[in-house]
Amino acid sequence: MIRSLPSDVINLIAAGEVIDSLAAVVRELAENAIDAGATRITITLWPEQWRVRVADNGRGMALADLQQAAAPHSTSKIHDRDDLGQIQTLGFRGEALHSLAQLSRLEILSCPAETNQDTSQGHRVLYDGLGQVQQGEAIAIAPGTIVTIEDLFGNWPARRQSLPILSQQLRTIQQTIYHIALSHPHITWQVYQGDREWITLWSGKNFQTMLPQILPQIRPEDLRYTCQQITELPEDDNASDSLTVGDRDAVALAPELPDSSPKVISVELLLGLPDRCHRHRPDWMKVAINGRFVKSPELENTLFASLRRTVPRDRYPICLVHLHVPAQWIDWNRHPAKEEIYLQHLEQCQQWVNQAIEQVLKLDGENTSASSRTQGVMKAAELAGNYAVNRRVNLTESGPNTLNLKAIAQVHNMYILAEHATGLWLIEQHIAHERVLFEQLCDRWQLVDLEPPVILKQLTIGQVEQLQHIGMMVEEFGEDLWAVRHAPALLSERDDLADALWELSLGSSLETAQVATACRSAIRNGMPLTLVEMQMLINQWQQTRNPNTCPHGRPIYLSLEESALSRFFRRHWVIGKSHGL
Repeated sequence: MIRSLPSDVINLIAAGEVIDSLAAVVRELAENAIDAGATRITITLWPEQWRVRVADNGRGMALADLQQAAAPHSTSKIHDRDDLGQIQTLGFRGEALHSLAQLSRLEILSCPAETNQDTSQGHRVLYDGLGQVQQGEAIAIAPGTIVTIEDLFGNWPARRQSLPILSQQLRTIQQTIYHIALSHPHITWQVYQGDREWITLWSGKNFQTMLPQILPQIRPEDLRYTCQQITELPEDDNASDSLTVGDRDAVALAPELPDSSPKVISVELLLGLPDRCHRHRPDWMKVAINGRFVKSPELENTLFASLRRTVPRDRYPICLVHLHVPAQWIDWNRHPAKEEIYLQHLEQCQQWVNQAIEQVLKLDGENTSASSRTQGVMKAAELAGNYAVNRRVNLTESGPNTLNLKAIAQVHNMYILAEHATGLWLIEQHIAHERVLFEQLCDRWQLVDLEPPVILKQLTIGQVEQLQHIGMMVEEFGEDLWAVRHAPALLSERDDLADALWELSLGSSLETAQVATACRSAIRNGMPLTLVEMQMLINQWQQTRNPNTCPHGRPIYLSLEESALSRFFRRHWVIGKSHGL
């Protein structure tokens, strides 16, 4: 039931609704429809006429609620100050419809979804600028609600003139709809510009079924989705030690706690495989919390930090995260559009996101789906002669063969051909070893003493500071001469150590030094390997945290699945045709 909020609750609301654009109208009305339980939302726009209509198949409203709906601070979603601390709906301030009544001509048609359809009655209500009922009548309408906004900002022409051109406003509306649709995948959306269909999004199970409808150039098989659930002990809400990560089955089988059922927190993550999906801008690295995409610099930085060495330079991954946490962890009462929030247990949430990314990036039976890329093979990644010193695979540090990949041959002394249960894999040996060494260096950056020291000439102040930043002792040794007394263990025995140290001095951080060290130390393309060495390298590579790409963002492997091979050789034909009959 809709009713006015008490004054003490109104005084606690720090940020009211701001209707500042057509996109804000769409956002507020669509969120009201979702709060009403809608599974289908139809939006019609007449931007030149500043008119918007939003229809849904939600619960609808009875006449008493319609008469109160546009009054100031009137809502059915919260009732007292305790509700303000545990918001579980998208709207809660009770100001959106009242603001729309002030800024436009507001009309609502609604019929409650009663169990007995014979007794349900629809009504049409027109409101004045104060949100009071100006006109009302009974009508025949299917259960649900239709809200129409006409002549938006008609009494505020300066606001219309300050808004961007209509094409930019339409792009903002499109982005708003995409955000809401991704965070509520169970809803079907139909959006029209006048009589012309503009956007259609069919409902799905999760991110993975929705994003390819929004970005058609992305193939569903290039996306990886996971939903990790966390059980929290209700009696110890603030203790992060009581939180454990598990998959759906593990949570479903968890024993019930005495006197209370465990709360369930979940982390949904959708990641485009970094060797296949990346973009020029970070426009699809987004965070949603409890059904709404938000600006969370801390969580966004977690995504950047976890994925920065997975894609090529100047490219950005596709990554969507949706956190479902207890309502009392979030304070939505910070920003008028509810885009900025206060989130408790932020460090714990960052840890869960990191765990989800690590899980998705692993090579396992579930995350190695078929690929139809059967045309062509990877070109040689390096020129012969670069970094003349060769290294062998360290045979003492091989992990288990979790994918049952079996090395069967070496192609052009560059690629390892491996047999898999689903087909063949082609793995470039240099960048696979580079990924192994890079993660080892990230886990343990080990420097050794140099006796005698390496003398470098004409270092700039920035180069000296970079060497010192990564842990090396650098001393003046004469005019334009510098003595370097430490070096990474992997480089210390190399004949080109001076060149390697010069390269490290040109970097900008410890991570760039680790990348350069791994690249210079990895086995080279063109080096013959024995079957034992190939198998050891494959085993090591499988255990890395990101086996899809090298630290520079290049793809490491190409999978030729049995299904693709069968199609190419036409083994799917019937027997008669396959024999030319």
